[in-house]
Amino acid sequence: MIGRDKNRTFWRVLKIDRREPSDLNILEDSTKYSDTECRDLLRRIGEGNKPTGGLKFVTSCYGIIGFIKFLGPYYMLLITKRRKIGVICGHTIYAISKTMMIPVPHAVQSNVANSKNEKRYKKLLCTVDLSKDFFFSYSYNIMHSLQKNISNKETGQVQYETMFIWNEFLSQGIRNNLKNTLWTVALVYGFFKQVKLSISGREFNLTLIARRSQHYAGTRFTLLNLPTDVYTGLVLWLKLCLLCHIPRNSL
Repeated sequence: MIGRDKNRTFWRVLKIDRREPSDLNILEDSTKYSDTECRDLLRRIGEGNKPTGGLKFVTSCYGIIGFIKFLGPYYMLLITKRRKIGVICGHTIYAISKTMMIPVPHAVQSNVANSKNEKRYKKLLCTVDLSKDFFFSYSYNIMHSLQKNISNKETGQVQYETMFIWNEFLSQGIRNNLKNTLWTVALVYGFFKQVKLSISGREFNLTLIARRSQHYAGTRFTLLNLPTDVYTGLVLWLKLCLLCHIPRNSL
């Protein structure tokens, strides 16, 4: 898997080892490649794998949601299309338009991958519509409050230590392997709406954000005699942001 920075100044390579059927082994090449070097690398990989079909392009994507395993191989969940839904403090907020689930099969195929139960579990996962009510940002920790983001510049693994990251478990394997979050995106499940308003000639953005907790203990929380520290899926936090641009000469 090939990834690049926003300005196309360098490329990185992600390697997924398929020799272990039960383990998720992911390695990141420490080398930063230029455009020419990356193309040359792909050419050499393609030539070296000609006897087994060569190198074939699968899809372009905007981030890895995570990996999941049922009975057979691991599956990689990717964001293949996105759409801009707002901006907070100069940081773009995106929603998912389309996703793709790509199998990462073991070098030696087994019958489990095509079993009835495996197909059933895959079908159940596909019932989750990731193109609705999921949003993310590459540069803004939308899972935190505006006040916390201003006072604390947390990045990397720390931003996943919150109840509002929907794919915290799905991305745990790749994050633990790589010790970074460069390839994954932190998805928030809830509601996001931003509108531009004008009062007395002054424009401002009004943003409403609702974030639902990833933890779920069932709707009958008080009837199950669960410990008080157990989360429920009914935890919902609302955040209202009012951002107004004030010209310097008016201060």
